[in-house]
Amino acid sequence: MQSVCVFCGSSPGADPAYRAAAVSMGRLLAEQGRTLVYGGGSVGLMGVLADAALEHGGDVVGVIPQSLLDREVGHRELPELHVVGSMHERKAMMAELADGFLAMPGGIGTLEEFFEIWTWGQLGLHRKPFGLLDVEGFYQPMLGFLDRMVEQRFVRPEHRAMLIVARQPVTLLAAMEAYTPPPVPNWIDREAT
Repeated sequence: MQSVCVFCGSSPGADPAYRAAAVSMGRLLAEQGRTLVYGGGSVGLMGVLADAALEHGGDVVGVIPQSLLDREVGHRELPELHVVGSMHERKAMMAELADGFLAMPGGIGTLEEFFEIWTWGQLGLHRKPFGLLDVEGFYQPMLGFLDRMVEQRFVRPEHRAMLIVARQPVTLLAAMEAYTPPPVPNWIDREAT
């Protein structure tokens, strides 16, 4: 897993622990020699993450739509910044560039990007690991809801089990590195997809 795509907030969030986690993750990716692939922003946790990786000598690749770059939220100091035409192109390029994916605390955009990657994994469109960095229990309510979806047979247990969750960056990256994907599905159970 040479490159990791990180989805995270364009806001710093309310808890200083989120910023600290972004610093830790950026530093750890750099120290482990992994390339950070992310949304190319300079603001919020995105900017903190990229700055930490760069500060520790890491490789950082940003992918940002022109519309966001025009709003001056693009990180102008990245060694590699891809400017694309749309959010769809951004997600496709990040998926192509990354060997694994993780989400840190963030908002609707973070969730949308992460759930799309999970859906692609569920459908067998990629076999890359993906996880959540559950800083200070940020994702606990959502994890409970995901378990409810399994109970109600809207999510298969094996698809729920694909999600890796950890509270510390080093633990999450190690678990992602050790991930073995399930077999590629060849049919859809109409009663429990």
